[in-house]
Amino acid sequence: MEEVVYESFEQLEAFMTLGFKAAGVPLDEAETCARVLIESDKRGIDSHGVGRFKPIYIDRINNGTLLTETDIEVIKETKTTAVLDGHDGLGHVIGVKAMSLAIDKATKYGLGMVAVRNSTHYGIAGYYALMAAKKNMICFTGTNARPSIAPTFGVESMLGTNPLTIGFPTDEAFPFVIDCATSISQRGKIEHYARIGKKMPNGWVVNQEGQAVRDPEKALSGLSNGTCALTPLGGIGEELGGYKGYGYATVVEVLSAALQSGMFLQKLSGVSESGAPQRYHLGHFFLAIDIKAFTETDDFKKITGDILRSLRASKKAEGEDRIYTAGEKEYLAYLERLETGVPLNKVVRESLVSVREAYQIDFEFSWEKKTCQNS
Repeated sequence: MEEVVYESFEQLEAFMTLGFKAAGVPLDEAETCARVLIESDKRGIDSHGVGRFKPIYIDRINNGTLLTETDIEVIKETKTTAVLDGHDGLGHVIGVKAMSLAIDKATKYGLGMVAVRNSTHYGIAGYYALMAAKKNMICFTGTNARPSIAPTFGVESMLGTNPLTIGFPTDEAFPFVIDCATSISQRGKIEHYARIGKKMPNGWVVNQEGQAVRDPEKALSGLSNGTCALTPLGGIGEELGGYKGYGYATVVEVLSAALQSGMFLQKLSGVSESGAPQRYHLGHFFLAIDIKAFTETDDFKKITGDILRSLRASKKAEGEDRIYTAGEKEYLAYLERLETGVPLNKVVRESLVSVREAYQIDFEFSWEKKTCQNS
């Protein structure tokens, strides 16, 4: 088992803010980026939080594929819609701006939709769904990504993991938020299997012969060199509905690219023809719906809550003691981590320390203080 230590939300958010700022990001934008990232850790989604701070953001700033200052341009706008160009700035800053604009339009007119081109990785899509839910609005958002999913009956990486994320408020302590990729799994989960030396479940990854790959090391190598691809939700072929995940991934690709004349599919690889790193030019979309335009907000939240409670109270399979609804596990993780902090393995700790040393940031983590006290 991996050795982990725990760090508070506040400490990690403060350090990431300092790190982004040291890398050249303006303070207000650094705070936005850190706030989006820590939300992932708060919700127990370790694949998209502080663990990605260095490899996905700081490293990309250093290699020039992510700009430190975000220039957001309004390309086209109506009362209820807008198209923004992020000019390859910070995806978190662009995402918050776009979602806020969609919410503002929905507040005035009932519906607001914003499409974005030339953006970068915007963190967990669920962050933007939570923004809308806090305003008593329904949210649909999605983003395309570097190609990693093969289409049904195909073996070549074409589509990104392309999450289709939906959220809405309820009368419970937490909103309903479904935030997941349109692939069965993601690279981060495969990396976890590699770290613990365990074979992956059958059907997560397909090779050039169309066969399932269960060795995580071979899968990671193949995903890097193009000889393997992730499978869409439902898995290989059509027997378990792989065409459904493929179809939804395509929907997200179209709404993230065609709606705003953006880049798509293999143009999003982040690698030039010469093999050098290049900017990603990702696209996103954000739809906010004001519940008051359709019904009383409290009525909507009560009926929604009744639906979710009925689902959780339904008959359970033998050996199972609980049924969950979307957003519940994340809320429970949040309550637990309020007490314990965020678990950090050795790799993540070393990445944070390396950023601190590279930028000579004056900062001490809580786990370092405890180590000194115990020595």
